[in-house]
Amino acid sequence: MKRLIACAAVAAGIATMPTAPVFASPEDDLQAFRAYFKKKFPDVPFEEFKNGVYAIDKASREQWEEIEEFPPYEINIEKGEAIFNKPFKNGKTFADCFGKDPSTVRARYPKYDEGSGLVLTLESQINACLKANGEEPFKYKKGKIADLSAFFAYKARGQKVDVKVEGPKAEAAYNKGKQFFYAKRGQLNMACADCHVYYAGSRIRADILSPALGQTTHFPVYRSKWGGLGTLHRRYSGCNKQVRAKPFKAQSNEYRQLELFHSYMSNGLEWNGPGARK
Repeated sequence: MKRLIACAAVAAGIATMPTAPVFASPEDDLQAFRAYFKKKFPDVPFEEFKNGVYAIDKASREQWEEIEEFPPYEINIEKGEAIFNKPFKNGKTFADCFGKDPSTVRARYPKYDEGSGLVLTLESQINACLKANGEEPFKYKKGKIADLSAFFAYKARGQKVDVKVEGPKAEAAYNKGKQFFYAKRGQLNMACADCHVYYAGSRIRADILSPALGQTTHFPVYRSKWGGLGTLHRRYSGCNKQVRAKPFKAQSNEYRQLELFHSYMSNGLEWNGPGARK
């Protein structure tokens, strides 16, 4: 409760802050986003933003680097590899959906699909593969889906985020995600941008608000608070709850569109998941 009140207090002065231009193109948004964080954190190299709050706070980074010597998500990667290779009842495997090289998978998503009119995410396509092969889908927030996502993320480390927004329908989905990111909601009347753009680097009690730039690169993440691994949509749901807004379901259109915008804003950074966070 105290943390929520503190967060609301931080947001109280945001009314005078600039908002994202409504009619800007995705590329214009991206350039403005990068420029904003370059100005806000002039001593942080662009490529470091993939590390979240550990790019902007020395003490936190030192603690994180110690944790990374024995990553708490290592067992999840191993579990994910086993899931990738385990045959379905029909004899096929995830390789029949995604290809034999797992290092190519993470960087394909999110993307807008003209055929379905939906944003396709990594987790949505994992379950699509299961359903196509007569298997039960995984739960979207944690467990097997996070393990397999962690394996794909680990194999993709070092590749650059290069999310595409091409065509009017894709741009419409992107703009809905952008609107979600900047729109205030919940009893605390806060937006994603309030904490992670305008007040990135500020303290909320013992925690430091991470920059939105680079936030999606390291998912799924092992959070100390969770005591385990979770997906990006699990985190979206938690954020909504913290501002006392009713969360959407994981892999809802709202969260998929948000992921498209959020990930596009990290174009040019490296995929470096899975990650470890508080």
